[in-house]
Amino acid sequence: MSTLETNSIGKYSGNNVSIDDPLKLKNVTTTQRDALSSPQAGDTVYNSTTGTIDYYNGTQWNQNQAGNTFVFNCSYLVIAGGGSGARAGNSSGSGGGGAGGYRNSYSTEASGDGSSTETPLEVTYGQSLTVTVGAGGAAKSSGDGNQGFDSVFGTITSYKGGPGGGSSNAPTGTWGSGGGAAAYTNNANGAPGTAGQGGDGGNGAGHSSTNNRAGGGGGGAGGNGGGAAHGNSGSGGAGANSSITGSSVGRAGGGGGAGPASGNTRSGGTGGGSSSNNGGTGGSGTVNTGGGGGASLGDGGTSGAGGSGVVILRWTTADATLGATRTGLTDGGVQTAGSDSYIVFTAGTGTITFSS
Repeated sequence: MSTLETNSIGKYSGNNVSIDDPLKLKNVTTTQRDALSSPQAGDTVYNSTTGTIDYYNGTQWNQNQAGNTFVFNCSYLVIAGGGSGARAGNSSGSGGGGAGGYRNSYSTEASGDGSSTETPLEVTYGQSLTVTVGAGGAAKSSGDGNQGFDSVFGTITSYKGGPGGGSSNAPTGTWGSGGGAAAYTNNANGAPGTAGQGGDGGNGAGHSSTNNRAGGGGGGAGGNGGGAAHGNSGSGGAGANSSITGSSVGRAGGGGGAGPASGNTRSGGTGGGSSSNNGGTGGSGTVNTGGGGGASLGDGGTSGAGGSGVVILRWTTADATLGATRTGLTDGGVQTAGSDSYIVFTAGTGTITFSS
């Protein structure tokens, strides 16, 4: 067998490999790759359409790596619309609305229900991503509250806040945070929230004495709604704080529960509404926090509406540029914080794209 031995490889031209030049594969688009004449098993190219190294196995082209290299990581805070509180009659407690689901992947901050930070979303340049900001549930003049609406960023969905209960157990469903329960003569159960998004609604306390009946507070992103005790309604569950826009802001608290006893009203968690009795109007969840609405009771009273949600995105400025076309969405424009950029979507639904 012959052996080739040499002390060095000299460069013949700029198009050939030398000891000082990087190895260069043939650079083709997907269309050009598929049009190559008579490829052989083992042929390897760089696919400039997908940013991958592709090889031919004798039958078809395959990628030699798991994913697209044209990607970047985008952090998010996605909060759904909160549920509204219930409005019960003079002799029954009523439940506060649950906060909208809370999902957070920024820095090391907690996500909803005290869960760990989520993983930022891997975004492909040029990919169309749906953004939806969920509305809050409308106020009620009688009965159970209204549910909020989901918020979405790409594959990330935060579930709507649950409605407060107006007669007994809080309505069940897939809620970010559950609504608080009402109470008449018997105790009642608050609705559960979704793990990783929000807390459970508080239970209602029933009693034969009207003044001892009390409603539970709605769940919040940071904790369960307060359970009622005889004569004392439950407060709204705690919200959660995030500094994704540069300063710490509390959002997504549950709405307070209400009871017939004089002065038996309760505050909501951060962003959630306080309750009211004696025909008053419950406090609404704060706009763009996903807070739950406060409960109300008494003739002529109205519950508090749920607060609308919000979608906030943050990324390293050098990694990507957000497209200027964002039809159907309301936002404050791209802002900067140090080496990062962020944007706050406050209403609507539409699609966005990033470029390199």
